[in-house]
Amino acid sequence: MYSKFQLAKKYLHYYFTASSGKGHGIHSPFVFDFIKNILQDKTDYGCYPVIEKMRQQLLMQKTEIGVEDFGAGSSVIKSNKRVVADMAASSLKPKKYAQLLFRMVQYYKPETIIELGTSFGITTAYLAAGNTHAKVYTIEGSEAIAEIARKYLERSGPGQVELITGNFNDTLAGILKKIGHTGLAFIDGNHRKAPTLDYFHQLLSSCGSSSILIFDDIHWSAEMEEAWAKIMHHSSVTLTIDLFFIGIVFFNADINHKQHYTIRF
Repeated sequence: MYSKFQLAKKYLHYYFTASSGKGHGIHSPFVFDFIKNILQDKTDYGCYPVIEKMRQQLLMQKTEIGVEDFGAGSSVIKSNKRVVADMAASSLKPKKYAQLLFRMVQYYKPETIIELGTSFGITTAYLAAGNTHAKVYTIEGSEAIAEIARKYLERSGPGQVELITGNFNDTLAGILKKIGHTGLAFIDGNHRKAPTLDYFHQLLSSCGSSSILIFDDIHWSAEMEEAWAKIMHHSSVTLTIDLFFIGIVFFNADINHKQHYTIRF
């Protein structure tokens, strides 16, 4: 993991060298459309205040829970007590990016969505709200965290979410076999090179031309940047968009040559 100073330095470089987030100088019609209709969409959608109320409730919850931290494979490397509010403050995806996920689902309308890393269910709720006709499969490693997420999702969601607890290594293959095709996947939960590439290759088997993969924290560490570079250059990938804190992968067969964009957001 990079230090705060290293990450800040990298972010400044990204900010001043990235392409305009308003579409200036973007020659790809597909990417320009993404910027205009998704990145720059400032609509205050009805689900936003509902889900953000969930976030505020979590940030005020002083309950202590026992949390398992999964290391390599399926081994539990430690278990300790943590306050829900503290965990929510450090682990929940910021509103800006969580709502971007909603807009991507709303615009591209994937019918099957996979999330690796439910946390307390904020991004899950946004993904589900983006297309109420989609089926969302979300995996959380910690049973205690999953139980809290399940309560919030049952309270605010449309009942389309299937929350699975367990290690990603033990659960992802079964979901992919069950659904056949992945419309969109959000990968957030194991910030190491080998597991990230493993999830990518597993998901690849269920991806088609319309599939979208979104990787969290692609600049979190040197090995995450190495994983992102390998994903970018994979022969099946036609387009990637680097927004610094997330990386988006497309397989669109209509894009004739491989394209990589870094866009300010």
